[in-house]
Amino acid sequence: MSAHPIGSVLRDVLVRHLAAWVPDALRRSRRATFVQTYRDSADGTAEAALRVLRDLADVPPRGRQLTAVTLVPPEDDLLARHQAVAAELPAAVTAHAAPGDVGRLPVLLKASGAAAAPVLVYLDATGGPLPGTDLFAAVAAGRPAELMLVLDPPARSGADLRQQLDDLGFPLLTEVEVVEGTAHPGTAAEARLVAFATTHGRRLDAFKDALWAVPEHANVRYRDPGDPEGHLLEISPVPDTGPLRRDLLARLAGLDGATVAELRHFAAERTVYRAGDVVRVLDDLLAAGVVDRDPAAGRLSGEVVIRLRRQDG
Repeated sequence: MSAHPIGSVLRDVLVRHLAAWVPDALRRSRRATFVQTYRDSADGTAEAALRVLRDLADVPPRGRQLTAVTLVPPEDDLLARHQAVAAELPAAVTAHAAPGDVGRLPVLLKASGAAAAPVLVYLDATGGPLPGTDLFAAVAAGRPAELMLVLDPPARSGADLRQQLDDLGFPLLTEVEVVEGTAHPGTAAEARLVAFATTHGRRLDAFKDALWAVPEHANVRYRDPGDPEGHLLEISPVPDTGPLRRDLLARLAGLDGATVAELRHFAAERTVYRAGDVVRVLDDLLAAGVVDRDPAAGRLSGEVVIRLRRQDG
C-alpha cells in the first residue's frame, strides 16, 4: 500500500511520537488511552500505529494497561486490516475498532476510561468540518492530554483555534504545515496543517522531536503557518534556522528583554522549531554582537536575560 508523500510524513510523525509516548504514559499511570480516527483508510497509517504498540510489547510494566481505539470510517476495509494487526498485540494492549465518524469520539473516550489518565488522540479532520467543542473537551479530560489534529489549511488554523483549545483545557498549541512541491501559502490541495495541542510542556518538546526526526521525503517540506513569507524548510535533524532567527529578533524588538526559557517556550509553541534550536541561534546572535546577555558570562541557562544590543546614535 503506497502513501501520498504528505501522508507518509504524517504517518512517520505519528509513529515516532507514539513510540515515545507509550513508555512515558505508562510510567505516569497504570492505564493510558490512544485513539486514532481517519476520514479514509489513511494509506496504512492506522495499522502502522498499531504495529508500534506491537513492537513495544516489552515496555508496559507489570499491571499497566494500554487501550487503543480506532474509529473506522463507514464502508472502509480498515476494520479487517485492523483486526489482523490487533491479533498480534501483547496482552497489555487492548485494541478496539468502532465504526462511525468523529462525532462518536467523546462517547468512545468515556467508555475507554480515558479521563484522568494519559491520552493521545490522532484525528484526521481533513475534508470535513472542524470537530465540535465537546470532542476537544473530552480529550482534554486526560492527564496529561495530547491531540494531534490534521486539517486543511489555512482557514481553520490560527488565533481562533488556539483560543478555542485554550478555553477547553489545552494551554499549549503548536502548528506546522506539511507541504508537497512549491505550493504558495494557503494552497490547501498541496498541504496539510498539523495542530498539536497538549496540557504538558514536555510533551510539546516530544512532538517537535518527532517532527524533525522523520526521514527526508522527496519534494515534501515544512512551513510555519505564522511565517508571512511562507518559507519552506527541508526536513532535517538540523533545520535551517534563518526564519527562527528573524522570529526571535522580532520578539525581542517588542520587549525590554526575555529570558532564554521564555524564548525557548516561544519557539516551541509559536514556531515550527524545537526549544533546543533557540540556543543554537542565540549563540550565533551573541557571537555576531546582535544581542547581549545578562549575566554576561557563564552557561546560557534558562534564567539568562537576552536583549537586543542598543545601537549608539
